[in-house]
Amino acid sequence: MAVQNFSPVLSASAVSPPYPMAHPGYGKRDVPDQRPPHADDFALLPFRERYVAGFIERLPEGAAMSVKCLAKQLPLYGQQAISSALTALSVAGHLRRVRCAVGDGDEVRWVFRTYWSRTAHDNEWWAAHLAPASVREPVPVPEPAPVPVPGPVREAAPVPVPAQEPQPESPAPSPAYLALAGLGRVDARLALSAADCGALEALAERWFARGVDADYLTAALTAGLPARVDSPAGLVRHRLTSKIPPALPTAPTPPPAGTPVRRVMMECTECGTPGRPEALPDGLCQPCRQPSPPTAASTVPSAAPPAERDVTQLVAGLRDLLKAP
Repeated sequence: MAVQNFSPVLSASAVSPPYPMAHPGYGKRDVPDQRPPHADDFALLPFRERYVAGFIERLPEGAAMSVKCLAKQLPLYGQQAISSALTALSVAGHLRRVRCAVGDGDEVRWVFRTYWSRTAHDNEWWAAHLAPASVREPVPVPEPAPVPVPGPVREAAPVPVPAQEPQPESPAPSPAYLALAGLGRVDARLALSAADCGALEALAERWFARGVDADYLTAALTAGLPARVDSPAGLVRHRLTSKIPPALPTAPTPPPAGTPVRRVMMECTECGTPGRPEALPDGLCQPCRQPSPPTAASTVPSAAPPAERDVTQLVAGLRDLLKAP
């Protein structure tokens, strides 16, 4: 008697479809100057932004980055919440939306890209990176022609090699992490744990991005300490944020000869209005950065307090609420 074999393999409808990719030239673009991935990359963000940032970080290069596509893949939030999260991530320095003109002559077209950085960067860094001379199309490199082999070659007998387990290589700590870890040796009042150094590493890297070294950072964080420091991590976080040095302008590096330069225009993360990077700090235009003016409804005086209402109506309403299931 034949026995049916019930295989536990999932049907095609039960397998999650792959994340949609954008058209060629569009979608997600990773930027350079990022530290190695770490478990606390987005620890300083609120839960919703941390959830969305972790999902975007795992997306491949060229993935679709529209609010509609992201909302379909993230079941916890709708399109409005995803749009607000992207705006917050832009202000935090993790992404910028740009328009790039590609093509030549009459075949120029605009493509829309979202540049993503696991490491938060300030406005000066984004303005320098998204300058027209720094955003270029990759030049294709021809593959080398195969070298012909004259006649068949007899292979030697394989020599057995004992199996060795690969040892995972831990990434080397960044200069910002090392500078934070060394604060306790300079002054014991600022001794930080490994978790504190990992959480504050992104803030310290912003100092290094502005041209300072470890000695400058250490001197700024240890100068004028109070006699007693109850929270070293809290004090270091405050000084990293409030004492960050100004960014000095740097001359843009000219592109190599023969490299096709593309026109780039940043757009507001909130409303999509195009503009130059210096006109869109935090990736937002001025109307989106300013709070909305008070509406006419907000000027209407509030309802009278319960003491001035009709007592009979108030008691009747309360009774109806008690009767409701």
